[in-house]
Amino acid sequence: MPDHIQLDAEAVRVLAHPLRSRLLSALRLHGPATATELADRLDTNTGATSYHLRKLESVGLVADTGDGEGKRRLWQAASRSHGWRTSDFTDDDDAATSLNWLTRDYVRTAANHMQGWYDVEHDWSAEWQDALGVSDDVMLVTAAQARALLDDIEAVLARYREAGADDPDARRISVWTMMHPLETAQR
Repeated sequence: MPDHIQLDAEAVRVLAHPLRSRLLSALRLHGPATATELADRLDTNTGATSYHLRKLESVGLVADTGDGEGKRRLWQAASRSHGWRTSDFTDDDDAATSLNWLTRDYVRTAANHMQGWYDVEHDWSAEWQDALGVSDDVMLVTAAQARALLDDIEAVLARYREAGADDPDARRISVWTMMHPLETAQR
């Protein structure tokens, strides 16, 4: 499975759908599953789940593991992550609109995950409470420096991705990277 794939316009249009986005996330978070298992997990029906899995498969975002039995297909995410270059879609209004929805959906998802953590953080040890959370900072950088910063952050994340693999005390954590200008007027 590739570590990361770059989305093209067709993949952005396919992924910009509430159930499809949730299906891909569920496969990445919980591993391979059948359409029936995913429908149960996401509180939807198997027919819709199967249809949307095939749409995701058509653009290379999910794949059949080949381990299913009969008509019962076992699906998996085709990569650990995906991304895009917004500038690739400036001349494609449909893809740009889809990307706008998708990006906003990811921000909502990140906020929901963080709120869920804050609902239960008091149940976790002080060590974990102090290690996780939110911070912010302000940078004064050029576009090239912002890109270099993001590349450095991605390199650090790659170093830690499986760092706790052999430790029973390790827990999976979610790390979101969001960068945006503070002054949003066109420059």
